[in-house]
Formats: sequence, structure tokens, C-alpha cells
Amino acid sequence: MYTLTPHSRLSTAPAAFRLRRPCRATIATRPSTTSPHQTDDTPMKPTNVAIDDPTSLRSTWSHRAWVASGFASVLTPLAKSAVAAADSGSVFEPLLAAYAGYVLADLASGVFHWAVDNYGGPSTPVFGSQIEAFQGHHRWPWTITRREFANNLHPLARAVIFTVLPIEALLDVMEAGAAAHAFVGICAGCVMLSQQFHAWAHEKARRVPRAVAALQAAGVLVSRQMHGAHHRPPYNINYCIVSGAWNGVLDEYKVFEAMEMILFFRFAVRPRSWSEPRPEWREEEEEAEEAAAL
Repeated sequence: MYTLTPHSRLSTAPAAFRLRRPCRATIATRPSTTSPHQTDDTPMKPTNVAIDDPTSLRSTWSHRAWVASGFASVLTPLAKSAVAAADSGSVFEPLLAAYAGYVLADLASGVFHWAVDNYGGPSTPVFGSQIEAFQGHHRWPWTITRREFANNLHPLARAVIFTVLPIEALLDVMEAGAAAHAFVGICAGCVMLSQQFHAWAHEKARRVPRAVAALQAAGVLVSRQMHGAHHRPPYNINYCIVSGAWNGVLDEYKVFEAMEMILFFRFAVRPRSWSEPRPEWREEEEEAEEAAAL
């Protein structure tokens, strides 16, 4: 098996597979069918919205409506689970299913985070704006702490609504029990709130609510220390942002690195983490006078 290194993970591959020049990160919106070098080099120019357009960090009524609907779609299966558990007199199975949903949500957040960090670009269908936003986040990670609640959560709230509604309809047809509804509700809720957990992981300790700080210290929510490692070169670890419980396993066994190798050899698409940080990945600190004003 090849030894993977942060800067060029093909360095120890057989000569037939080696590139003539060092790996260079590219932004590919679609797989190349001919050559590893035929990729979409659409440049991303992340904007520091906290300075250039502060109003874009505020919640609109549309954002609030999506988030409120998202919470409704999450609370509905949880209410069904509670009713079914009360009728059956058993809470062990729904509690176990809820825990499984929480664990899966952490893994899902890591997979999504890894994908948008490493692949695609502004023109990628559906996810283009999120991909570009994540690049801006790498350069100015502190801006996430300035986003208002609904502004931060509304994209995930929309995704949760359109995912949970058909699943719940199917579970109702199948007359599923309390455990199934508990799993869906907790998993969807954690996915929707993952961006808020992410924001807390970037917030200064003195500004984090005490209850949140206690949950971070207990490992229930991803901590500032754990997530901080993701924002240091080579930017290819600690992708999970719910609890971060999966980070150790995924990084130790190089799961994402193996997936990157598979995608490269199958589709000739390189992840961005294979190269030295591009300019838009180099973190810029929060201005001292701006921080003092908060």
C-alpha cells in the first residue's frame, strides 16, 4: 500500500503512475475522461463578507422561515418516537437509535466537509456556493462566529426538510416504531445544527455559553482545540464537526486519503489538500480593532 504524505501522496507510487511534476491542487467540477491535467481551473475568489458586506451575515425572514420549518421537520419524528415509546412502554430502543443517529450525523458532517473542501468549484451544480463559502471560511474562519443563527443554519435546514419529509412519509406507511423515528429526528437535528456546533468551535472561550463549553469539554460537541487542527496545514484532518468522535478513526486509518487515491486513479481528479495551501487557504487573523469592538 502506498505511503501517503501531506504534500504529494503519489510520491511513493510505482514509476508508471508518478506525475512528471509535483501535484497541484485543481478545482474540478466534473471528472476528466482523458487526462489528469484536464480539469476545471475556475478560480475561487473568496470574499471577507464580515468586512466587505456585513449585511450578508444577518438573518432574513426567509432564513428564519427555513430554520423554523427545519426544526418542525426534526421535532415531528421525535414527537412520533415519544408517543410510540410511551405506548410500548420501552425507551431503550429509541434511545439507542437516537445515539446511533447522533454518531452517524458526525460521520456525515465529516464526509460532506471533506468533499466540499477538496472537490468542485463555484460552478458545481447545487453545491457551488457552499464550496466557495468553505474556501472563504478557511481564509477567514472567525467570520462564522459573526453570522446570525438563522443565516448560518438555513442551507442545512432546507436540506433537512427535503430529506426528512419523504423519509417520514415512508416510515408512516411502513408503520415504523419509535426507534426509527428517533434515529431520523436526532440524525437530522444534529446535521442541521452542525454549522452552529462549528461556529462554537471557532468562538473565543469567554463567548461560548457555559453549557456549550461543558458539552465541548465532555466530547459531546466538537471542541475549539480539536477543530483548530483542521485549520492548520495540510488541512486534511479533523473534518467532522458534530462531536468530532470520528476524527481519530478516520485520520488514523487514512480513510479520506484512501478515498482521494481511488478518485484520482478512477477519475483523474486531484483533491485540493494534495498541494501546498493556495492563497485563499492561508488564514488571515481577525483585525485587532475589530475584535476589540465586539
